[in-house]
Amino acid sequence: MDAAAFAASPVGHLVDIHGTDGGSGREYSAVAFVPDPLGKEPTLSGETWRAVSRAGHALGRLHQAGRQVPEPGLLRRPTLRREAQSTSALEGTFAPLEKVLAAGAESEPAASAELIEVLNYVSAAEDAFSWLEEGRSLSVGMLEDVQARLVFGTVADTAEAGRVRGIQVAIGTRGGDLESARFVPPPPGQDLAIALRDLVDWIRSGAGRDPVVAAAQAHYQFETLHPFNDGNGRIGRLLVVLQLLMDGVLEDSLLSISPWFEQRRRDYQDHLLDVSLNGDWDGWVRFFAHGVEASALDTARRVDALLAVQERYLGLVRDAGVSGLARDIAESLIAYPYLDVPATVQRTGRTAQAVHNAMTRLVELGVLTERAGRGRRRRFTAQAVVDVLTARELPVLRK
Repeated sequence: MDAAAFAASPVGHLVDIHGTDGGSGREYSAVAFVPDPLGKEPTLSGETWRAVSRAGHALGRLHQAGRQVPEPGLLRRPTLRREAQSTSALEGTFAPLEKVLAAGAESEPAASAELIEVLNYVSAAEDAFSWLEEGRSLSVGMLEDVQARLVFGTVADTAEAGRVRGIQVAIGTRGGDLESARFVPPPPGQDLAIALRDLVDWIRSGAGRDPVVAAAQAHYQFETLHPFNDGNGRIGRLLVVLQLLMDGVLEDSLLSISPWFEQRRRDYQDHLLDVSLNGDWDGWVRFFAHGVEASALDTARRVDALLAVQERYLGLVRDAGVSGLARDIAESLIAYPYLDVPATVQRTGRTAQAVHNAMTRLVELGVLTERAGRGRRRRFTAQAVVDVLTARELPVLRK
């Protein structure tokens, strides 16, 4: 890390670090950056405050879109899986979105290591959302539980899992050595644990702050502390949604922010780094607000489009005089666009013959299309739902 570039930072300070690299066994001597605790809102330009205001309005639009459906869980499932796929891809772990959406809705053989890691994010996020829904407060222990679930069964599932890291880490290394790292977060130890606890306390005392600005500040602080051995980027972006839920800006966990940041990975990393280098809160908050606005509007468009597809499916079923299980399956397709008979039997509790008959009828009505399966197993797709979820962009919402 370029010590001279960080030496004059107005938002933190450098500390000397020494030790033995756990991978190479080589002794190192370097510096790490320690951010100052968060305080009041930073001074922001008028342009940035306008971006923050637009982000707030977009979050309101998403809130309105989510209230249209009596079963929010049907929308939560595909939104969370889309976020899981993208937030993992941002960190270099890629699994096709189609496989992420199909997992659990189709009877598949053993998943790849990449898919397991993406699905771990789904489980970890669901745990975090349930934690808040049960009225419990954000805590370091909760974040540690999320991290443990995130890395379960992966190469990062080590003695470091589920606790604030006890080793030194580096970001953007060439050859794995600390001296060449783009950024070196704070060293492990009691000070790091205290800094994470202070951040959690700061987030919980959110009254009187603009929620978008506060989420931008907290996200920077979490990523800069890098408190865990693995999963910091994914947990940090999940923390944005958790914080907006805690602040009452979101009523349900429908916001997916990672696709926007994934498309702007380098700018995202550079803006975070610029805060540490020169205290450029204005540039970071404005960039973050643009991301929240675009993500909220994009998610709202997808919610509207999914509900329109659902209504079209139900209309086809209704016009054909079909009811019962076939109607129930049609209604749930916005959450389960890939499905087969065995997994649907398990989900609905109905017999294999009843599910088979219902799916055959939905194929006849043009609701489902059949895909080739392994052996004699039949697999089905609600293609209109898949098109909504996998489209890079959807048409702009009408005012």
